Amino acid sequence: MKGLMKNNFYAALSSARVFSAIMLLLGIFVAAMDNVIPSLLIGYILSVIMGFSANGVFALDKENASRWRKYKMTAPVSRKQIVGSYFINLLLCLLTGIIFAGIFTYLSVSIHGFPFDRSTDVLNLFSVGISISLFMGAVFFPLFYLGGDEIVEAAFLVISLFSAIGIVMGIISLLNRFFGPKMTVEEIILGACILIVSSAAVFAVSYPLCVAIFRKKEY
Repeated sequence: MKGLMKNNFYAALSSARVFSAIMLLLGIFVAAMDNVIPSLLIGYILSVIMGFSANGVFALDKENASRWRKYKMTAPVSRKQIVGSYFINLLLCLLTGIIFAGIFTYLSVSIHGFPFDRSTDVLNLFSVGISISLFMGAVFFPLFYLGGDEIVEAAFLVISLFSAIGIVMGIISLLNRFFGPKMTVEEIILGACILIVSSAAVFAVSYPLCVAIFRKKEY
């Protein structure tokens, strides 16, 4: 498993470096700006969390390009471990995005003060970013293993991202309808937990599904 994780890390390293540099500079800019316009901070939080998560699937695209996925089958690892390494890789990328978002949100609030109306607004932003990332992975990985090498993974990523956004928007709409327009702090926190738990559950279910699909594939 360690070898698989190292392979995934180096496969996504080049794109991750570029994205990290961009997010670092953008984070400094957002933290330095007077955040009377909270949309800057909102955009940064969502972009950095989802962007790093998207980087977590780029390793698969490079494997198809190099045909390494076929050669990996001859290594002393199971298909279950191969699939699991990608799920873990995405979670690590997601964690990196959360750390970036947390650092620069803290810097921005420390310098300029809290820009939102409610103290729970930041929690909502993080829960939305995390949920979209997990739903995206849950949709992307089965599509990837169902599709062949002739399918462009970028198309899968776009489909997965928009599907994840649609699912999250649907859950938020249901929560707003259930709790009503004037949600209490406790209801807002509960809603954020529902988002994260539901996306985590779907992400977890996606893993054995991918394993089952991958075991039936012939290369």
